[in-house]
Amino acid sequence: MEVETLAQLDEALSEGCERILIDDFDADTRREAVRRAKAAPYAGRIPLEVSGGVDLTTLRSIADDGVDFVSIGGLTKHVHAIDLSMKLGPAP
Repeated sequence: MEVETLAQLDEALSEGCERILIDDFDADTRREAVRRAKAAPYAGRIPLEVSGGVDLTTLRSIADDGVDFVSIGGLTKHVHAIDLSMKLGPAP
């Protein structure tokens, strides 16, 4: 389930989702989300995944907050294709 607010997170936690994606949370809100998911009665049983604002400069601090998974959309959104071909035969 994807959530965009702490109120939505609380609802998803209470419904017992298998996994919750917290999208575009700032650092303080993300840490509060982790605190709520790890507190009683949930005790960290529902993994949290983070997306939005994730890149190589923010990855360490996001991981340090205690989330379970991190999604980096830039891996697919900002890719530049290259054209490779392999031609077999005698050298020109």
